[in-house]
Amino acid sequence: MYLCLCNAISDAQVEHAVREGARRPRDVYARCGCRAQCGRCTAAILGALRGLSAAAPAPHATQTR
Repeated sequence: MYLCLCNAISDAQVEHAVREGARRPRDVYARCGCRAQCGRCTAAILGALRGLSAAAPAPHATQTR
């Protein structure tokens, strides 16, 4: 599904950007090689970022002895 029509950014691309370290909409745009155009997609991308970060497994704590 496209989240940004101006730049043709899909939810799969946002997910890939998150795996590469994107944490903000501007990070997603940068990883996709573009910038926000009309800005209407920014809220959708932010929502996807929040959903993906909430669904990500918590890092395991390492035990030191």
